[in-house]
Amino acid sequence: MTETSTTPKNDLPEVYIADILMSLKYFPDEHEAHLKIIDPQVCIRCQAKPCVQFCPVGAYRTQDGGTVQIAFQSCVECGTCRVMCPPANVSWKLPRGGFGVSYKFG
Repeated sequence: MTETSTTPKNDLPEVYIADILMSLKYFPDEHEAHLKIIDPQVCIRCQAKPCVQFCPVGAYRTQDGGTVQIAFQSCVECGTCRVMCPPANVSWKLPRGGFGVSYKFG
């Protein structure tokens, strides 16, 4: 097949998120969470719960009663939760020095 002006050209390489996540090193701070739900009642009232849907590592889980729990230890610090939470109910800060994600390649 020859390429024409109507044939879409795909110059981007395929990306496999599992391979990227395997290249990370985690240094979780078990004593001080860098992610917190500000008000659990806001999560209960939130019908869409986009944090559960859009977190690339699945750190957010819906619990019985509609509350949301964060597994901050698996966070890759991408900040998606801050952007995707419509009521801005996530407190997010960088982990303390020496903790968090260490990227091997970059």
